[in-house]
Amino acid sequence: MKSLCSFMKTVADELQASGSFGTAHVYRSSLKAILAFNEQRELGFNKLTPEFLKKFEVHLRNRKCSWNTVSTYMRTLRAVYNRAVDRRFASYTPHLFKHVYTGTKADRKRALEKEEMSLLIRELPYSKDLPPELRRAHAYFVLLFLLRGLPFVDLAYLKKSDLKGNTITYRRRKTGRQLTVTLLPEAVELIRKLINPDSKSPYLFPFLRSDENTMEAYREYQLALRQFNYQLTMLRQILGISTELSSYSPRHTWATTAYYCEIHPGIISEAMGHSSITVTETYLKPFRNKKIDDANSMIYSYILR
Repeated sequence: MKSLCSFMKTVADELQASGSFGTAHVYRSSLKAILAFNEQRELGFNKLTPEFLKKFEVHLRNRKCSWNTVSTYMRTLRAVYNRAVDRRFASYTPHLFKHVYTGTKADRKRALEKEEMSLLIRELPYSKDLPPELRRAHAYFVLLFLLRGLPFVDLAYLKKSDLKGNTITYRRRKTGRQLTVTLLPEAVELIRKLINPDSKSPYLFPFLRSDENTMEAYREYQLALRQFNYQLTMLRQILGISTELSSYSPRHTWATTAYYCEIHPGIISEAMGHSSITVTETYLKPFRNKKIDDANSMIYSYILR
């Protein structure tokens, strides 16, 4: 009978072979964390108990892992366990993961304040002191925002054939959902500046060189993502912005700005290609309480007028 660890490695290999390189990476990271907790010993599925999982959760928190990281590891373990049950490598245990955290916490502020985003859009283009690589990173950052908070991975894999006139139609790498974005004039201008100069490349932007769905393309994407986030960190320091800048920032900023503009969460969910409105609500959760508090203040002020 396969052990949990050997089966987890098999699943990661299967995912990689099918082109799911990011998911395979998560599975291997989770496996590494489990082996470290279990002192590099193999782990039979019969040892996977609610008590073991709770101890693993405590171990991760003691290592200063965020709740979202804990959830990622637990959900990965649950997915592996469910596959093992389906293949009859493990016996089904009801509510096995009931007492460990498998949700999503918005425990970090990723959205920019209105004034910070305005600074990036309005004032930065007129700065003459930025190095070319930071000016390019800024242009990509604004473009992600203008494309309804497009994830960087989807930007990297966009094809020239996805662009038709003033619209871009693409499938989300994460969910497979097809989305069509009508381009604002500012987005059209940025695309013209950033478009891949290699006429032989199928990609709209020059992040990737290798064929899609290959390990080489995935590595090129990972390198581009690291460089982009590093450049955004430099940009933040130069501008003195208090909020952390990352590839996630345009997406969270677009969602929260839409929420403050009274756009219904269902519309925001559709615009961003989320798998469900629950995902969108996770983005908006930190801001809902503030909006309610603002409403309370307005009501009190109205009474006193």
